[in-house]
Amino acid sequence: MPPKQTKGEYIETDTGNKVSRKSVILGSQNIILGGKTVIQADCTIRGDLRRTVAPGQHSGNVAIAVGRYCFLSRSSVLRPPGRTHQKTFSYYPMKIGDHVFVGEGSVVEAALIGSYVHIAKDCVIGKFAIIKDCVRIEEGTVIAPNTVIPSFSLVSGRPGVVIDELPETAQEGLELKNIYRMI
Repeated sequence: MPPKQTKGEYIETDTGNKVSRKSVILGSQNIILGGKTVIQADCTIRGDLRRTVAPGQHSGNVAIAVGRYCFLSRSSVLRPPGRTHQKTFSYYPMKIGDHVFVGEGSVVEAALIGSYVHIAKDCVIGKFAIIKDCVRIEEGTVIAPNTVIPSFSLVSGRPGVVIDELPETAQEGLELKNIYRMI
């Protein structure tokens, strides 16, 4: 059983997000939290890494968009993916769906993570990876850059490969697991 949180360790927003005072959130103006999201201590979110645009052009300021009921565990890192395009390095937005769990020590640089996704501890999600809805990624898995993981997949290994299919009821299990972790 994890130790009880000390009073005042978390800041609660108007939309019900709970953010640890010990987390590192850079570029908060470029991060959108959907609500009821928990960000634990030592979690790093790099909202300062956003797309660069030429003067006079308009680009959205959102670097990372996180859905509702997400849980970012201790020491996890969310960093938008980046690449060189026409001799200029630029970052691209990261979108995370609802009911997503990111395990302790995991590093995520995906372009898109669907809803009802469970990423276990010590995983690495490569740049521009796309993880569809209802996916479970096992502990220590490394997803290669530009990989697309189909819905209802169980992924494991280095590099991460689909080792099994999840049942159609997986969404309910992944949703309940995240809700109970937040209580």
